[in-house]
Amino acid sequence: MTSRLYVGNLAYSTTDAGLREFFEAAGEVKSAEVVIERSSGRSKGFGFVEMTTDEGAQSAINTLNGKLLDQRPIRIDFAKPKEDRPRSNGGSGGYSGGNRSGGSYSSGGYNRSSGGSSSGGGSSGGGGDRGGNRSGGNRREGDRGRDRRRESYEDDF
Repeated sequence: MTSRLYVGNLAYSTTDAGLREFFEAAGEVKSAEVVIERSSGRSKGFGFVEMTTDEGAQSAINTLNGKLLDQRPIRIDFAKPKEDRPRSNGGSGGYSGGNRSGGSYSSGGYNRSSGGSSSGGGSSGGGGDRGGNRSGGNRREGDRGRDRRRESYEDDF
């Protein structure tokens, strides 16, 4: 058995100190932590409490599970051990959200500042469609519409 507890359904206003104080009614608390989202600094709505003994942890589950903390009924359970997850190499992971290679419109999109003609063959990227270079060769909505127009134009000849 473990003395580390998962505490769910926390109010966003719950603090580490408030969580610790609430659990001290069931026994001696070794640590109490509300999990905070890095990007916003806001609570994720859950946390962990470590009791000094396994008996204190069981007592906390029996007496405090479902009780109100900051006007919300909390859920308490034994915490599962951390899994070894592969660490990312600093990237955000997952779908990139359609970012253009180069970062902004000025890198070959709407505001071409160097060389080239209106057809888009300049030294700043560009390529003729308004989006500039597309990373990974992915075809997006803007390209599909242009291809449809090209096909209908070729059908006329």
